[in-house]
Formats: sequence, structure tokens, C-alpha cells
Amino acid sequence: MGCIETEKTDLGFLERIEQMSRANLSRCWHCMACSGGCPLSREMDVMPNAVLRMVQFGLREEVLKTSTIWLCVGCNTCSMECPNAVDIAGVMDALRQVALRENAEIAEPGILAFHNAVVDSIGRYGRTHKLEIMMRYKLSEKELFSDIDLGLKMLSRRKLDLLPSKVKDRKSIKSLFSIPKEAI
Repeated sequence: MGCIETEKTDLGFLERIEQMSRANLSRCWHCMACSGGCPLSREMDVMPNAVLRMVQFGLREEVLKTSTIWLCVGCNTCSMECPNAVDIAGVMDALRQVALRENAEIAEPGILAFHNAVVDSIGRYGRTHKLEIMMRYKLSEKELFSDIDLGLKMLSRRKLDLLPSKVKDRKSIKSLFSIPKEAI
């Protein structure tokens, strides 16, 4: 990471992320248990413990540009590995929320497109319709036929439904999606 230029630090950033994630980052010893336990750490540009350190130092712009916050799948392995019970997955979620609210450059736009397709499917049907999610994602990435063989295998094994199944009480599900973003 090198030297930290103090004029690039956001002193309120740590407090904001702690408040959003309900995690006390001063409890982090930087023992790297979170990074060692993360099943996706090999794919990350910055290890999870380094993300926490960047937040502690107020490096808002730098941390919001990392791929790590988008590659985190929220499996909570890092949080379970932490000897001090820091909710690292919650911190990653808070960082994604801040990045979206601030219109920061998204390091992994494909992952965001996939997440949006999943949430949209839940909003419409009350559950996920995997075939539609995959199709929407592939269309957004302009790679419609890149995994056609896998899709056909899944269809043949009845792992994908052609038509979406819907929950009976879709009004309740829709009400979850009508909460103003400011309240979240």
C-alpha cells in the first residue's frame, strides 16, 4: 500500500462503515485469519484484512475501487474465522452500499449486474427464476451463448425451470421492495 497521504483520508469513513455494518473495527488485530479462511481470497486484489485496514485509515476512495468488495459472496467464513468476532462480511456489504450510493466506479460491474438480476427476479416472483437470471445476466454481458452447453445440461437434469414458480403472496414480497433506499 505504501505511504498514506493524509490529505486523501476521510476521517469519518471508519465511523460510517462501523455504524452501517455494526462492526467494531478497532477489534481487528490484522491476524489475517479472515484472509486465510476466505475461499475467494486468491481472486481478490486486496485481502480482506487489508480492506479493514484501509477502512481504519480512512482510505475511502481506494477501498471503494477494489474488486474485493464485489468478489465477496457474503459466505461469512471470514467473520467466523475472526478471533475477535468482527463481522467482516457485514463490512464488505456496507462498502458495496457506500460505493453504490456514491456512484463510485464499480470494479466488477458483471457481479453487480448478476446481483441486480437476482434481486429483480425475487421482486417479481418472490423467489429466483434461475433461467431468467442467467439469460438477463448473459444479455447484459453480451455473452448470450458463452455457457450454452452448461445451460442445456442444467435443463436436461431439471436444474432449471423454463417457467418461473411464484409465491402465493407476492404482495408481501413487493412490499419489501417498496422501502425507500434512504431507510436501508
